[in-house]
Amino acid sequence: MKKKIILAYSGGLDTTTIIAWLKENQECDVIALCIDLGQAADWKAITKRALAAGASACHIADVKKEFVEQFIWPALKAGVVYEDKYLPGAAIARPLIAKALVEFARKEKAAAVAHGASCNGNGQVRYDLGILALAPDLEIIAPWRVWKLKTKQDEVRYLSRRKIPVPAKKKNSYTTKDNLWQVSHEGLDLEDPGNEPLYKKILSITASPEKAPNKAVYAEIEFEKGIPVALNGKKLEGPALIKELNKIGGTNGIGITDLVENTILGLKNRSIYETPGGTILYYTHRELERLCLDRQTYAFKQQVSFKLSELIYRGMWFTPLREALCAFIDSTQQTVSGKIKVKLYKGSISSAGVTSPNSLFNAGFAGSAAGELYSNSDAKGFVKLYGLPILARSIAESEKKGGKKPAASASGKAPAKGKEKPAKPKAAAAKAKSAAGKGKAGKK
Repeated sequence: MKKKIILAYSGGLDTTTIIAWLKENQECDVIALCIDLGQAADWKAITKRALAAGASACHIADVKKEFVEQFIWPALKAGVVYEDKYLPGAAIARPLIAKALVEFARKEKAAAVAHGASCNGNGQVRYDLGILALAPDLEIIAPWRVWKLKTKQDEVRYLSRRKIPVPAKKKNSYTTKDNLWQVSHEGLDLEDPGNEPLYKKILSITASPEKAPNKAVYAEIEFEKGIPVALNGKKLEGPALIKELNKIGGTNGIGITDLVENTILGLKNRSIYETPGGTILYYTHRELERLCLDRQTYAFKQQVSFKLSELIYRGMWFTPLREALCAFIDSTQQTVSGKIKVKLYKGSISSAGVTSPNSLFNAGFAGSAAGELYSNSDAKGFVKLYGLPILARSIAESEKKGGKKPAASASGKAPAKGKEKPAKPKAAAAKAKSAAGKGKAGKK
């Protein structure tokens, strides 16, 4: 029997060339597996293309629901943001693609899996680590690391010589990748960070802020335990909710990010990201957390979020630490339920009111006249004790400079001028002894 190889197939130039290359260089059957993450794709045309290139079969795996519930929602609840700007899109999609490849390889009893990730990008790391974690016995084939083809033009010539249809691509177009959550763009003029992005040519699902409507739009999102469950009063499943928010946010110019990021390999890479629905969800979730989480939990969660962003970006999804940190995050989300309304206007988001049955906001503490819940006189003692470390340092610095150490009485106040100073311990003792002696003499 021929060796079976499962290829993560996108329908593009790279993976189409890989089908032909694998057939030519290995005695194998190539089965193309398309992972439906909600990207814009003509699956019928893509299937036809895979078979024309030599695949023995082409299958479509619809994993949109799993993508949202098992990958996007955990990232949202954690508030994962890489390098202060990047809401992970490809970074959380790649582990799921690796998982789907492994599951299908097991089903087909395949010996190997293959992908079309380049040899200088993040994708190869994320794919490989996911496959290694789930199926260390499977062979991983990454043609870009071994074949002699160097450029896209080489791939076009390779297919043309074999009379295999070349996937059409617009001349001078950006390298674009998309899924339900995010669209990314790279290449051409973006390879120079000094160039202003030509949004008119780049953007695909988002209007530039200048082209957004002149009238603000309001949207209300309801959360249950950190997960969005309804939009404008209508209950929706995850994929449908994100899709609808993409329309609303995209129309109003929300979620455009121009980012020069540090890749896993330590290189600098510039991309334009479109995440309209995700940006709204991140904003509303964070505002709700401000209402529902106590200070210490909120602060520590920020540290966990930072570590999780590194793990997820670097392909460490299937690790004990990621699972443990997500378990902590889940525990913090038990009270993050409520509704928040936001105002969207020309690329900006602002809160228009937030409510929660678990709100920690208490007007009895927050008001200037707190009444029985808070006594204004308590503040003096608190501030004094709270500031003791600052006072101690101030005294030490003053003594170094030759200053006097502040005197303090039992009440905490220095003795007033003109008043008698307390007697020294030895003098007071002598005076008491003398008085006692006179008393004894009088009795005699």
